[in-house]
Amino acid sequence: MKKELINIGYKSKRAITSELNSKKKNKVLKDYCDLLKKSKKLIIDQNKKDIFDAQKKNLKKNLIDRLILNEKKISNMISSIKSIIKLKDPTNIILEKWKRPNGLNISKISIPIGVIGVIYESRPNVTSDVASLCFKSGNAVILKGGKEAYNSNKILSKLFRSSLKKNNIDENFVQFINNKNRKVVDFLLTKMSKYVDVIIPRGGKQLVKKVQTLSNLPIIGHLEGICHTFVDKDANLKIAKKIVYNAKLRNTAICGATETILIHQKILKKSCNYILENLEKNKCKIIGDNKIRKFYKGKIFKATYKDWSKEYLSPTVSVKSVSDLNEAIKHINRYGTMHTDSIITKNKMTAKKFLSRIKSSIAMHNTSTQFADGGEFGFGGEVGISTNTLPPRGPVGLNQLVSYKYQVTSNGKIRK
Repeated sequence: MKKELINIGYKSKRAITSELNSKKKNKVLKDYCDLLKKSKKLIIDQNKKDIFDAQKKNLKKNLIDRLILNEKKISNMISSIKSIIKLKDPTNIILEKWKRPNGLNISKISIPIGVIGVIYESRPNVTSDVASLCFKSGNAVILKGGKEAYNSNKILSKLFRSSLKKNNIDENFVQFINNKNRKVVDFLLTKMSKYVDVIIPRGGKQLVKKVQTLSNLPIIGHLEGICHTFVDKDANLKIAKKIVYNAKLRNTAICGATETILIHQKILKKSCNYILENLEKNKCKIIGDNKIRKFYKGKIFKATYKDWSKEYLSPTVSVKSVSDLNEAIKHINRYGTMHTDSIITKNKMTAKKFLSRIKSSIAMHNTSTQFADGGEFGFGGEVGISTNTLPPRGPVGLNQLVSYKYQVTSNGKIRK
């Protein structure tokens, strides 16, 4: 196992020394789309093996649903890659340039990060998305998918490598770790700093926590998505009702789903039932503080302070009354996870204050938190969402997978 992984790392480092231009990159991605289209039956057959194994092991239905690849999902994968093809190559761009009085000409140039390790679970489409984004941004990627999607991930990465080979480009820009041994992840996180520049975890809380605990490599990612929607006293209640419903219930299993609703105490009487009964009638469990319980006439459970720190990832929501904007901001900055938080208000000054003072990587106004997604941001997809304080933050797409260097020229200048 050790030799196998070091060999993968060595091949990745060697691959990124290849010279690539935008035309070559886009040709590889176009050929990959063609291969995915031609190989639909083969992909679905391999995916069926994973589905069969998952059912045999009694995996939860929601996990099996994420595993499934059908014609529609493969078409969506192809559409995502086509979006990436249309995006401008983010490498070798002059970000800034200036001339110094000392005679130095300085340019700040975008460059690939290097070798990216991605550890992920369940969704096989991550393989095609991540491989495409990393390659277009000039990075090599080492893929460690979950064993539940082993056959699906293997065929998708194999097809990408075929596209690279067809274009006479080092196949090792994309490598898939075939070894199912659990110790593979530990070794990748702790012994591969010579070969891997950054790790991106995509998956459940346990996986991300393990990566954050063990890794001696830089990490791009987030542990939890405790997202908030704050209904201000100056909110348009029709808009608030529509947004809150979407933010919570459109897809409860994603990290951008709202987990806590904050409501300004001045509008509890007119807004509480109007907004919350729409959630309850759609089978959402409501947990509220004492003030919310006083005003809400439907079924409601008593909240404890622990509920403000919970990521439910299910049709359950905690609801809290706040006295003003400052209390809402204070609550979000204390209990949130710097993922995505939204304010519903007609007051532009209130919105401006909220957007500037929230610590989150994504702050929203009159918008559903479910838009926290690289595809929705126009990034052509994402390798994940980052809640790091240092960049990149938010959806990590093509333009976030680059670093930079300074190029300095002069006419023989020496420093005195």
